[in-house]
Amino acid sequence: MAVAVTTKTAWKLQEITAHSSNVSSLVLGKSSGRLLATGGDDCRVNIWSVNKPNCIMSLTGHTTPIESLQINTNEELIVAGSQSGSIRVWDLEAAKILRTLLGHKANICSLDFHPFGSFVASGSLDTNIKLWDVRRKGCVFRYKGHTEAVRCLRFSPDGKWLASAAADHTVKLWDLAAGKIMYEFTGHTGPVNVVEFHPNEYLLASGSSDRTVRFWDLEKFQVVSCIEEEATPVRCVLFNPDGCCLYSGFQDSLRVYGWEPERCFDVVLVNWGKVADLSICNNQLIGVSFAQSTVSSFVVDLSRVTKSDSIPHGLIRDDEPFVPPTPTGSSLRRIYDRPSTSCSKAQSRVKHNSESERRSPSSEDDRDEKESKAEIQNPEDYKEIFQPKNAICRTPPQNNEPFPAPPEDDPVTAKEAVKPSQAADVQTPLPKQELPDPVQRPPMASSTPLTRTEPSVIPAARNEPIGLKASDFLPAVKNQSQTELVDEEAMSQIRKGHETMCVVLTSRHKNLDTVRAVWSTGDIKNSVDSAVAINDLSVVVDLLNIVNQKASLWKLDLCTIILPQIEKLLQSKYESYVQTGCTSLKLILQRFLPLITDILAAPPSVGVDITREERLHKCKLCYKQLKNISNIVKNKSGLSGRHGSAFRELHLLMAVLE
Repeated sequence: MAVAVTTKTAWKLQEITAHSSNVSSLVLGKSSGRLLATGGDDCRVNIWSVNKPNCIMSLTGHTTPIESLQINTNEELIVAGSQSGSIRVWDLEAAKILRTLLGHKANICSLDFHPFGSFVASGSLDTNIKLWDVRRKGCVFRYKGHTEAVRCLRFSPDGKWLASAAADHTVKLWDLAAGKIMYEFTGHTGPVNVVEFHPNEYLLASGSSDRTVRFWDLEKFQVVSCIEEEATPVRCVLFNPDGCCLYSGFQDSLRVYGWEPERCFDVVLVNWGKVADLSICNNQLIGVSFAQSTVSSFVVDLSRVTKSDSIPHGLIRDDEPFVPPTPTGSSLRRIYDRPSTSCSKAQSRVKHNSESERRSPSSEDDRDEKESKAEIQNPEDYKEIFQPKNAICRTPPQNNEPFPAPPEDDPVTAKEAVKPSQAADVQTPLPKQELPDPVQRPPMASSTPLTRTEPSVIPAARNEPIGLKASDFLPAVKNQSQTELVDEEAMSQIRKGHETMCVVLTSRHKNLDTVRAVWSTGDIKNSVDSAVAINDLSVVVDLLNIVNQKASLWKLDLCTIILPQIEKLLQSKYESYVQTGCTSLKLILQRFLPLITDILAAPPSVGVDITREERLHKCKLCYKQLKNISNIVKNKSGLSGRHGSAFRELHLLMAVLE
């Protein structure tokens, strides 16, 4: 007896009116697949849940239409680029604006978050690509090379490369550590709309308006395969999380591709029109499209889609468990070496631009941020989606269920007879497939009480002394019944150690007077020499806090003196010492590391040049000291909080030393 199977492969989830005017951009959250952000000509950014018709939050502040949007990996931040070239970064959990980034001269066409850090890449109609430090409101580097608008940007999974696709028919691969282009891929005959990295292998996919999809080998820098003569232009591409296939969104269909050799595994008819983004969750592919002011969301059941030559398309037998397909790519291609850290910060070096390229906060920026607001339209959904992140989870979190498929009009008849109970199992959506998390999560808080220990790093700002106990200053009570203390005994205990502290402070004051006397002569090098000779890190810290404020005081010979002291500061248990050392080291890396590497790489000069020999000797000494410090920075880059954030940024800058 035959049984009807009523599970659809693709269906429309819902349709909403997202803005009062035309929708100009939208993006899906890749982590959950259920968070949707839309930008419109009304200059607003609206936040939605994919399967709910009501707007959760509306972000205002832009004065021109929103051209590009991107949500970070943890779905905590969203960045929006406007037609005027301004970029705003919002904190969704706190419902407030974080930064306003200004610098582009034309429309922002593409945005992408760095996978491990507070960095954002932006591509513009002005043909420039900029890398921004969200925390410091500054442009880290500007990449020049494209001749037309940059339509898509993607960071590699390990955060070391940036791929850019442009209307000039090219795809460029940028090395963030070297701050320059690695390779330019040509072959498309039309504007390149999308580009995507393989999640594991050194492979890049690009889709173009010339109706082709190309796969590029990032080891040999050559085309692996090319899929041509499609009916409509490629609008978006997305690799399966295990890398077995590539999903490509066209105007009327979803196509599943393999490479080596190139082939189409499956074609799923989806009438989604101008599909703008794809995401995968619960073994379902979610696609979103827009037309005028309307946004539609679609769902494709990936359990019913052929992902390789070994799995037939169509009905899934209930007596056979679902087995994910094996990767079809080359097994000899290298895989990404992801940094092992529990903190989502960058782990690659970025070449910093000149001081003129950095924008310091101005009154105009502050005014823009004050005028930017986050209007919570649906408090219940907002608390359900964003606020639980602050709560301590004492029970395992509930997994999101797959979107249920509507009943099918013309059911397909199964070839083999199955029992009614088994037919019900066939209709039930498959359980959620556990996918590897690209970013390691911090451990869940436990209700088991833990033994409180003193911190290994003493914070700079604290309300009470670390490890101070009032009982240490009071005389020991021999008789438990004796509670009253003699005044003389109490005062003697309180004064214990007071003379020693006075001697320490007096000595430090004397040392600072010595350094100040040398400083008044205008000889900065001798001032630093005298501070180092005193052999008191507190004096060195006080001096560096002044020198760090004026970068013009720094010279190469000053670096040779300061670097050994920085090595000591970075290993200090006092947070203020570590912060000062990080600031000084960052300044040295920005101003002198390119000079040091260039001089060391230059060929030997002809003849005798004493000045050049002295400079070469200083550069060798600085390079050796920086290599020693780089090991400390690398070991501490996995720390959490502001402490670890500074070390991760330094690790970025020092990657060239490796």
